[in-house]
Amino acid sequence: MKALIPFILISLALDSTSQAAPATQAAGPAYFIDVHEFGAGKVSAADVAEAHRKDLAVQDKHGVHFVEYWVDEEHGRVYCLSQAKDAPSIADTHREAHGLMPATILPVTGGAAVPPGRGMNLFLDVHEFGAGNVSAQAVAAAHQRDLAMQDGFGVRFLNYWVDELNGKVLCLSEAPSAAAVRETHLHAHGLLPSVITQVKAGK
Repeated sequence: MKALIPFILISLALDSTSQAAPATQAAGPAYFIDVHEFGAGKVSAADVAEAHRKDLAVQDKHGVHFVEYWVDEEHGRVYCLSQAKDAPSIADTHREAHGLMPATILPVTGGAAVPPGRGMNLFLDVHEFGAGNVSAQAVAAAHQRDLAMQDGFGVRFLNYWVDELNGKVLCLSEAPSAAAVRETHLHAHGLLPSVITQVKAGK
């Protein structure tokens, strides 16, 4: 099945070119999502908000701009979206601010964000395709299929990010449940995430 994934994604891109929005960022600082792994039950949204304030206090020194973050309290994960010149700058910012270092820092490009609006639960789902098995163009096409299907399951996709280097895709959505997010992906294109987790947003 894994061998079919690149072909499926390429096919999605080719037959949806007219619908697909560009997934590349404008020229300037690169975007990254860094992931912290604390362990189940070992982090709270309040703890992360305090650490984030410390990041903001020193980010300019390292040429980093933290845009947004999401906390998965159940599994003890934190996802931070930032702009920076490189990944070491992000690590240096966290190190100076509070010493809580990310397990991984992913270089990403994003889609066209839409603002939250329905007041539903937030979910972050992660697709793992493997290094070299996904492109931003193909994900843009798959995302268009998600948008066409989402209303039927009460889901609203807010944004997505593509890490072509490591073959990862992260999708942020509002939804009544994780099952609704999964069903949307299943009926839109059949490319299912390895993880769907409820998160709390912070800025």
